[in-house]
Amino acid sequence: MTSESKKTDAADGPLGFAQHDHRACVSDALKTVEDRCAVGGLRLTPVRRKVLELLLQEHRALGAYTILDRLREGGFGSQPPVAYRALDFLVANGFAHKIERLNAFIACAHPSDTHMPAFMICRLCDAVAETQSSPARGALGDAARATGFRIERTVVEAEGVCPACVDKADA
Repeated sequence: MTSESKKTDAADGPLGFAQHDHRACVSDALKTVEDRCAVGGLRLTPVRRKVLELLLQEHRALGAYTILDRLREGGFGSQPPVAYRALDFLVANGFAHKIERLNAFIACAHPSDTHMPAFMICRLCDAVAETQSSPARGALGDAARATGFRIERTVVEAEGVCPACVDKADA
């Protein structure tokens, strides 16, 4: 992200609910992923790049079959493994995340950072905002330390109503 879009995110909330320059958001994320792939010797194939572009188009999670339909429209093939292999690559390398509640995927809002994300999912419009989480510092971390358990991965998903839908929820 550009420093300008970071300022917007910090001031208005997690990316996804915050007003921001979405064109810059997409181009910055693609550039970050391309750079990380180049440095790490990873192949950002045309299909992987297209799937990432699809996920970046809006801050909503997309199911694998929706992605597959859009890939087919773009001439990339119509077999489910095409989408799943690209999604596996993106998730494994931290460029996308799986939203368990929706059984869908979203582009990472912080692809340049190693982090444990938490997601806020609007129950009315399915918009998703990503923020950072620190489970090792909270009650879960305390319980893990008390039992000698080492946390390797967490999935934090909160369901509620986004700022754009709050009036609809109150009606």
